[in-house]
Amino acid sequence: MTATMPERTPGRTPERTPERTGPARTDGDVRRGELAAFLRSRRERITPEQVGLPRGLRRRTPGLRREEVAHLSAVGVTWYTWLEQARDIKVSPQVLDAVARALQMDRAERGHLFALAGVTDPVRGSECTGVSPAMRQMLDRLTPFPAAVQNSRFDLLAYNSTYGRLLCDVDALPEEDRNCLWLAFTHAEWRASLVDLDKTLRVMAAKFRASMAGHVAEPPWKALVARLEAASPEFREIWARQEVVRPVSQSKLFRQRDVGLLRLSSTNLYTGPGPGPKMITYTPDDEATREKLEQLQALIRAEG
Repeated sequence: MTATMPERTPGRTPERTPERTGPARTDGDVRRGELAAFLRSRRERITPEQVGLPRGLRRRTPGLRREEVAHLSAVGVTWYTWLEQARDIKVSPQVLDAVARALQMDRAERGHLFALAGVTDPVRGSECTGVSPAMRQMLDRLTPFPAAVQNSRFDLLAYNSTYGRLLCDVDALPEEDRNCLWLAFTHAEWRASLVDLDKTLRVMAAKFRASMAGHVAEPPWKALVARLEAASPEFREIWARQEVVRPVSQSKLFRQRDVGLLRLSSTNLYTGPGPGPKMITYTPDDEATREKLEQLQALIRAEG
């Protein structure tokens, strides 16, 4: 049998059957895909040991499992899985903040995460930048007495050179770690400088809880608690006691690594109405401490 060709109309180009294609990718699709890939890459670089989890014997994942990230972030496993699958789901700033902390993102990575999600970063937006040049000059003038400006969440907003070396080298810390509560529970050198560590930790946690009463729904406060609970069993145990205490000025003992024991009295000078940012100053209780502070300042200048 001979096949016959279809008839063609003279001068007319045969019509082509349109190719089947899927729906065009939107900007939202692209962004969610980038977000999913970024989260997977960050998850795979974190080892279980870095976040205090056992490795186990049957681990094929190069880093954390999805359910482990969900647990550390206090979010649902299904929700986090959908996020890594680029599903079109609503992402809140609070949950994204918790995920960023669970995955130990630095400032650049955190900014990238929130940009991909199209969400405003609650921490960046709430950071206090209101330390005036005059206040910074006051801090410097108090040298060699340690002094710092701190908000009610224990974030260090500014400090003079003596305070910067009182408990550890604060300048060497990432900005997101410059929080006295975080350092007291997680930083080895900071903790070693606190002579009465157990009492200090309990008092700091109680002060933080009292301050948090007016900020319980705010993402930065909730994120700090979640970060501490994930990093420190000691914090979880103390936090569960529900203790509160009002801030008071008091004498403190520090063991500075270069000059030894320091006996200092702290004074809180609030910079505005209510229990907001405050300047904390430390004055020597005895002549020996005064001399050691001058020695410390001389060391800082010599290194400088």
